[in-house]
Amino acid sequence: MAEVTPAWKNYYWIDLVKFCSKFLPDDAELIVVHYFTSPPQNTEKRRRQMAFLNANRLINGEKFKYLNGHYSPKDVSCGICKKTFQTLEEKRTDVNIALQVIMDCYEDNVDLVYIITADSDQIPTMQLIKNKFPGKVFKVLFPPLTSSHEILQITKVHHLNDHEQKFKESMMPGEVVKDGKKYTRPPGWKS
Repeated sequence: MAEVTPAWKNYYWIDLVKFCSKFLPDDAELIVVHYFTSPPQNTEKRRRQMAFLNANRLINGEKFKYLNGHYSPKDVSCGICKKTFQTLEEKRTDVNIALQVIMDCYEDNVDLVYIITADSDQIPTMQLIKNKFPGKVFKVLFPPLTSSHEILQITKVHHLNDHEQKFKESMMPGEVVKDGKKYTRPPGWKS
């Protein structure tokens, strides 16, 4: 994945429900945005992520839901020096996405599904929806500065790089305040 440029960091503090609504047809209603992530191990990164998630939840109520996976330690061997070191691997996120999309289609909660990813691990989910739920419209949006050759081979994709104006129009205020709660945009999320 390409390194995030400072300009895209300006859009980290985004109202995800407002943003996703901008991609819907005029006659469609956004029911819910599901956000799948894993809490970072780094305390400062976790604090920033929680401010972002909580601000979105405060603004959007039940229209915004998030589900956490987790990181597990994984031993990796260096091909050059032959030493083994430990890294972290994100777990459950891909499965959580797939299960949510499939259940929403199975329970007929949706007519239109958007998934924002460039992770080819979601290809089986995309193929299952296409084959088992042909009446559902399924669209893929690549996050800025990402791509997947495998996904491009099976479906049309929209590149969020081409929609910067929608990001600009969906920014949350620097401080999100409601019901006595306040979340502030992290200083590092500005270029």
